[in-house]
Amino acid sequence: MDQGVAFIAVAITIVVPAIASAIAQGWTASTAMQGMARQPEAASNIRSSLLLSLAMIEALTLFALVIALLLWSKL
Repeated sequence: MDQGVAFIAVAITIVVPAIASAIAQGWTASTAMQGMARQPEAASNIRSSLLLSLAMIEALTLFALVIALLLWSKL
C-alpha cells in the first residue's frame, strides 16, 4: 500500500508541472503572436523574449522531472 501511494506521488510530481507548463507555453506563445500582430516592427524583440520565456518554462518542467526521478529512485 505504501509503495502504491509513493508511485502516485511520483506521477503527480511530473504530471502537474507538465500540464502547467503546457498551458503556460500556449498562453505565452499566444500573447507573443498577438503582440507581433499589433506591432510588427517589434517582432524581433518579442521573439527573443518569447524564446527566453519558453526556455525558462521548460526548465521548470525539467526540474520537476529530475525531482520525480529522484523520488522514484528512492522507492
